[in-house]
Amino acid sequence: MARIDTFIPELWSARLLYALEKSHIATAFVNKDYEGEIKQKGDTVHINTIGAITVNNYTIGTPIIVQTLSTTDQTLVIDQQKYFAFALDDIDNKQAAGPVIDKAMGRAAYALADTSDQFLFGKMVTGAKAANVIGTDASPISLTAANIYDYIVDLGAALDGENVPTQGRKLAVNPAAYALFLKDTTHWAPLKGSNDNGTFVNGLVGEMAGFEVYKTNNLVTSQTSFAIVASVPEATTYAEQIVKTEKYRPEDSFSDAVKGLHVYGAKVIRPEAVAVLYGNI
Repeated sequence: MARIDTFIPELWSARLLYALEKSHIATAFVNKDYEGEIKQKGDTVHINTIGAITVNNYTIGTPIIVQTLSTTDQTLVIDQQKYFAFALDDIDNKQAAGPVIDKAMGRAAYALADTSDQFLFGKMVTGAKAANVIGTDASPISLTAANIYDYIVDLGAALDGENVPTQGRKLAVNPAAYALFLKDTTHWAPLKGSNDNGTFVNGLVGEMAGFEVYKTNNLVTSQTSFAIVASVPEATTYAEQIVKTEKYRPEDSFSDAVKGLHVYGAKVIRPEAVAVLYGNI
């Protein structure tokens, strides 16, 4: 078993980021186009959006009208910072069978991913264009196996109305909604080649109404309703960085410890490309 005293910060940081990607379902719904050189909490990425281009009629002999382009500045702020810190007593380390630190680092990566997943889906739910929201958290739609397909079609129609491309559309559902999909044998198309319980590692479970469907427990919910999110990666941008991973010896114990800092931020830059359905069962 490799002892923690062989710890190499650069290697462990890379391993942690890899683990985040493996278990991070929400990243399938976002882009990282503006991640840049994120170093710490408070960093800001400026995103310039070009306005619409005007098309005019051309008449021979008539001067053309040259449009002055306008841009809108949006800012992506790295406003989230989360950390983990754990220690392994020297006696426990000596008695343990197997790579305890490796397993603990894997659990830390999963915990960080789980937290940022909830943050990302929360951003999408609150960032959707109001006209693309069906139901409310206070007055959710009562969903059944017989009607859920119709509402998913409505989410697609909302995106159609905003000229959102059909390619790459994704749908995030919680296990309760997913169970209704399984009962709809007419429209539900499970993913072929999946593992024994019908899912892939990244949560992709099948297709419905033109959407790739992902199952997750990290959608924003309340005691009375849950959210279903339809979107494309171009709608939401996300930036993250593991800025520090350190090994140290706490002064008040005989143990080896590891701590890491994860900073990130997200912004819905195209609200019209996100649609949300509030439902309950």
